[in-house]
Amino acid sequence: MSPNPLPGYTLPVFAVAAAKAALINLQRYLDSYLDNNLEKIAEKLSSISLDLLDGSAEIPIEQVAVLDSDTALGITLSNPGDNLDLTRNTPIWALVKFFPRRNPIQEQILTLEAGEGLGKTATGEAAIYSFARRLFDANLLPLIPEDKTLTVKIILPQGRELAKRTSNEAFGILEGLSLLGTSGISQPLSAAVHLEEFRDVLREKVKTHRNLVFCIGANGYSVAESLSIPESTIVPTGNWLGALLVEAGLYKAESVLLLGYQGKLIKLAGGIFNTSSHIADAKLEIIAAAVVEVGGNIEAVRAVLGVKTADAAHKKLIELGLADRVFSNLAEKISRKAESYVKKYADVEMKVGVVLFDRKGEVIYEGMGNKE
Repeated sequence: MSPNPLPGYTLPVFAVAAAKAALINLQRYLDSYLDNNLEKIAEKLSSISLDLLDGSAEIPIEQVAVLDSDTALGITLSNPGDNLDLTRNTPIWALVKFFPRRNPIQEQILTLEAGEGLGKTATGEAAIYSFARRLFDANLLPLIPEDKTLTVKIILPQGRELAKRTSNEAFGILEGLSLLGTSGISQPLSAAVHLEEFRDVLREKVKTHRNLVFCIGANGYSVAESLSIPESTIVPTGNWLGALLVEAGLYKAESVLLLGYQGKLIKLAGGIFNTSSHIADAKLEIIAAAVVEVGGNIEAVRAVLGVKTADAAHKKLIELGLADRVFSNLAEKISRKAESYVKKYADVEMKVGVVLFDRKGEVIYEGMGNKE
């Protein structure tokens, strides 16, 4: 990794670029056919300009081809920059197909579908989340002819295999990767520049929302959606929880709801406010201490310390009938320590709530503020 990590782009950007390239090439084909000017078809489409909603980008196109008079295929390769990302150089295919528009008022103009390697939710819906859908709309809708609708099928040939190396299935994303994220830019989460991006998001959102939701980790967004939390209140944090809690306090937020995987968030119960595992990873010891605090015996403590993950510890505690008490204790401690942290460094009172969920995206604890 370079000393100054370079930004790349998130997976939705390359999916949209592939679709836009295919759509432009298909439209060129139809125009050339009508004009009897086949030279236009031979023009090489080597890159595509994209509207990223908060900026723009020029994305290289690997291949593009018209398959028939209504269908075209575009291919890009994922490039997350210097970020550590298993999707690097992954091919993204977009198959676009025109259909006649029969009802201009009621008919859906742009339809997105999951092809091979793009995950689906438990209800069968394509795992294409709100930012990605807005990106498709901004870049494709203006190009669709008035007499047609467009269906886009995203195919990730390596997606099913890559998904086995993620926790997607545990979060209800089946059979592949998802088009998830809140920005087109992919910055290394460890880079200080990423903290500045998070701060910028927080500063803008706190202007209109005094009660914020800190979403820890990309998979937290799928949980936030399932809880019907408005995206306008969500602030991404990466591992920088302490710094952003203080920032929220300084900007007069009334409350922050911490929403994240329990194995990350419970670190705050131990006074660890940067949740990177490279800095500190005492989650099992923190859970074990909570077992003692709620009256658990030494066998329960040993059971927790004898497993490898926070989820395994949670399962052990369910078996022992201690899970609800232990995680309620941890959540209240997170709230108390976070509120004290903000008071210490920002000298303001701010309520901090907690939503803890497991690897399946199931909520373990949900509450606003500690009870003491």
